[in-house]
Amino acid sequence: MKHILILLVSLLVISCSVSKNTTKSTTKSPTKEQAIALAHKYILTDGHVDLPYRLKIQNFRLEKEYLGIPLETSDGDFDYKRAKEGGLDAPFMSIYLPAGLQAEKGASKLLADSLIMMIEGIADAHPTKFQMAYTAEDCERLFKQGIISLPMGMENGSGLEDDLSNIQYFNDKGISYITLTHSKDNLICDSSYDTTGTWQGLSPYGYEVVKEMNRVGIMVDISHVSDLTFYDVMEIVPVPVIASHSSCRKFTPGFERNMNDEMIKRLGENGGVIQINFGSSFLDKEVADRINASRGELRKIMEEKGMKWGDEGVDEFMEQYQKDNPVLLSDVVMVANHIDHVVSIAGIDHVGIGSDYDGVGDTLPIGLKDVSQYPNLIFELLKRGYSEEDIAKICYQNVFRVWKAVDAYASAR
Repeated sequence: MKHILILLVSLLVISCSVSKNTTKSTTKSPTKEQAIALAHKYILTDGHVDLPYRLKIQNFRLEKEYLGIPLETSDGDFDYKRAKEGGLDAPFMSIYLPAGLQAEKGASKLLADSLIMMIEGIADAHPTKFQMAYTAEDCERLFKQGIISLPMGMENGSGLEDDLSNIQYFNDKGISYITLTHSKDNLICDSSYDTTGTWQGLSPYGYEVVKEMNRVGIMVDISHVSDLTFYDVMEIVPVPVIASHSSCRKFTPGFERNMNDEMIKRLGENGGVIQINFGSSFLDKEVADRINASRGELRKIMEEKGMKWGDEGVDEFMEQYQKDNPVLLSDVVMVANHIDHVVSIAGIDHVGIGSDYDGVGDTLPIGLKDVSQYPNLIFELLKRGYSEEDIAKICYQNVFRVWKAVDAYASAR
């Protein structure tokens, strides 16, 4: 009941405020059909979909070389059928590199190459359904053909190793953005999840990495970085940056992985875009606390049973535990609240979608459980008075503006 009251109060407060720089719709009673139509009328891009690593892990567990093309499946959050139903046109495929690989020279780059080849394999196998996209213009062209674009972003700059030439290497491979770090400090910068503070922001090498990314035309992604790293980046970039899958710290006090109001304002002044993460722990502190408590309890039970990750039977145990102990979830209303909050601080031109589908497990909010459900978010925004022009900006125009600006800057060098 307390959780429901918090959601209702939050919604009332936000809905009573005037959204900054939005064009209010004159439609009094929008319908779900209108939301579905808009999801298909405009390009819908999602800044972060973890399909590649999900397939990699499933291949490993099943001891298969290749799991298969995700056309229609009950596994995970993404496949072709559900993407088409939800209007998803340009999901950025996350080339996720676990921080644990950083200690082994060459391991991160090797995994990056492997995951890139996997995405290329999907596009090659079904060119009438999926194609690689290396620019915003590629996505616009493929949208007109009814084909889902597969742009790519590297999640964790550890794949660059200690060699600046790898930035051009991965640019040539089709990487359009790089998340500077992940869950641990790396050679480039400090992580929001790490308490070490190795560099107190960007490392000397990290400054050179950001400059080289700007030079070759790779978007800088500040999701996962520490606050100090964020401000170091803001001081040196000549072009806008993105937060490919982050949310607002206002709703999750103390959670540095999300952006605070000052950072959101600074990102807007930079011309950048924050793409809202759908994970329930990113959306609501009460939910995050419940999830963390559940994880602690799970670790304790596993220790008592002498079980470790990767042991035989762990997957079955985990599945049963989740059924017996369902976590409190957020909902589509809270996702819209985060969008409202960004708009109130930075304006309608600086917010987008970065779901983290296939990356946040069973914590996805009610109403946004997979890629078929984007229209639910659009419907919620329409009910709050967002115009069709606003919806188009959130769905793709804001991110594409950044992408094109980064490419134009590199082309002019």
